[in-house]
Amino acid sequence: MSKFKSKKDNALPAVNTASLPDIVFMLLFFFMVVTVMREDTLMVEQRLPLADQVEKLEKKYPISYIYVGKPSSGYKDLGEEARIQLNDKFADIEDIQAFIYAERAGIAREELIDFLTVSLKVDKEANMGIIGDIKKELRKANALKINYSVGTGSALDN
Repeated sequence: MSKFKSKKDNALPAVNTASLPDIVFMLLFFFMVVTVMREDTLMVEQRLPLADQVEKLEKKYPISYIYVGKPSSGYKDLGEEARIQLNDKFADIEDIQAFIYAERAGIAREELIDFLTVSLKVDKEANMGIIGDIKKELRKANALKINYSVGTGSALDN
């Protein structure tokens, strides 16, 4: 004569999934906000030399990239010599001044124009003559803040 009846069904209760769409959309929104899309498609080969000193550029200042290297496998019809890539197109030495002026014009905040940094990403097999020509054109465009981007690796770990 017990007051308590034993349950015959020991199954777990159903899981409430009412909040599941909220969680999914919150995660989707998070990944959409924090994802950075790639700015340029590389059309030149990049085997960067190793660095022994590294300084990370802060993103609060505008940075323009100039890539130098042999054309990658999809562009071998352009030859084997090192080429210059500005944004997503191949360019000549004479195009660098116009590129810098366009980059300056594209900066939304006028006080940041003087802080434009040009980052040179140069293949380690590239001829230094083309680098000298690029630096001359940058001087003519008054782009004097130059950063040389290099690969990192075991040289930093030692």
